Amino acid sequence: MVLIAATVCTKSGKALVSRQFVEMTKARIEGLLAAFPKLMTGGRQHTFVETESVRYVYQPLDKLYMLLITTKASNILEDLETLRLFSRVVPEYCTQLTEAEILNQAFNLLFAFDEIVALGYRESVNLAQVRSFVEMDSHEEKIYQAVRQTQEREAANRMRERAKELQRERLEAAKRGAPPRSQMSFGNSGFGSSNVTSSPSTEPIAEKIPTTPARDTRPVGRSAMKLGSRGSDAESFVSRLRSEGDTVAPATATAAASTTHRPEVAPLPDHKSVHLRFEERLNLVAGRDGDIQNFELSGLLTLRITDEQYGRIRVHVDNRDSRSLQLQTHPNVDKEAFRSQGIIGLKQSQRPFPLHSDVGVLKWRLAGSGDDKLAPLAVNCWPSEGAGGGCDVNIEYELEHDHLSLNDVNIHIPLPSGNISLVVHQWEGSYAQKGRTLIWSVPIINKQQKSGSLEFTVTPAIPNDFFPLSVTWTSDTTMCLLSATGVSQAEGGAPVDFSHEVALHPDKYEIV
Repeated sequence: MVLIAATVCTKSGKALVSRQFVEMTKARIEGLLAAFPKLMTGGRQHTFVETESVRYVYQPLDKLYMLLITTKASNILEDLETLRLFSRVVPEYCTQLTEAEILNQAFNLLFAFDEIVALGYRESVNLAQVRSFVEMDSHEEKIYQAVRQTQEREAANRMRERAKELQRERLEAAKRGAPPRSQMSFGNSGFGSSNVTSSPSTEPIAEKIPTTPARDTRPVGRSAMKLGSRGSDAESFVSRLRSEGDTVAPATATAAASTTHRPEVAPLPDHKSVHLRFEERLNLVAGRDGDIQNFELSGLLTLRITDEQYGRIRVHVDNRDSRSLQLQTHPNVDKEAFRSQGIIGLKQSQRPFPLHSDVGVLKWRLAGSGDDKLAPLAVNCWPSEGAGGGCDVNIEYELEHDHLSLNDVNIHIPLPSGNISLVVHQWEGSYAQKGRTLIWSVPIINKQQKSGSLEFTVTPAIPNDFFPLSVTWTSDTTMCLLSATGVSQAEGGAPVDFSHEVALHPDKYEIV
């Protein structure tokens, strides 16, 4: 057969969505569509009507028509079979067969039409294949979105950190009656941090420890930064911080104000002068039968010091993990002391760590595949075909590592497109349907509450409709058994009070 065009139109002949498959002028197509209502004969139930040059094959869709325009030489049986597929595709993407819904889903319908017909000839596809082809994810788009979000977060963190540095410099300059340090020229001084207070006679430190910006847990706004005059950089940053909820001490450069006491920028309320952060990020892809296709866990220990008297310290780390972790300390950290005693301290103990910066001092990594015990949370999905063209789905989870505690766990389950009937029979926690996704939420999964299940029925559906599943959570525990047992002064060994936080984030956790 040769299909000229496929159109969803009203009974008056108004085309809502139309796809042309062969070379033909716009005026010719519009003329053929305009002639269709005039050829309809009232009171007769026909599925096609012919003119001298073309054949109209149509099927009512409530108050609309699914219309195919073909050549007269095409096989009428093939025309009718193709029409049936088109008529099933339209309800697949339109929950209601109305003009507004057709226009709202126009692009999805056009993409689906292109999967059915190519250059005027029918492709050998069924409805499930059309749905799969249209909904395929773009790997390049996912990478682009991930990179873009990362860049936005890093830019916002750098801006916030720089604003705090400018604020501190203005406070110090006002106290000394000197220009801010940001206007002075320094060479390679220590750890690359402009926050460390030092006199001009201090010997420059040749080695550097790269610092990471302070982590911010608030959502990052998308509004662009407003550029002003050169002299208002600090004010612009401070205004941005105030708008996002940060409290910033006021500062002026006037001589009168320089005698007034101004407090230093204080750490967060739950952070002490020495603060440690253990953070792990997990990427995992598992098969439907539970096998691990890709597993990569990366961790970072950062140190933040806000009091100058604790600049020269040592951190005692206990590694109770029996797995082959790849541990790596920063080049300026004494590797032998860490290897033999689990102590993180600088090679040159007389030099301090930088102040007011998150300094990465230890990294670790665990990777592998095939071992299903690597996964912190096992999620199994069992869809089976039921009566009436539907699927009965049973999903269960089980915590694999008893020392973990996962909070706000959300399991995202894809649903078939189109008009479906969803009935949930049994569940733990709660669930909600958002668009074409069923979100199963569990408040906490730990040693005491380590397993649960969800059962539901969807009609119509096939087993492949419910993959891939994705899982998200928050956690104040880590997979690797690394912990800080204490902090002491590098000289004398006096204990130092410290605070710490732990986090485990799944960057990607999918069952495909």
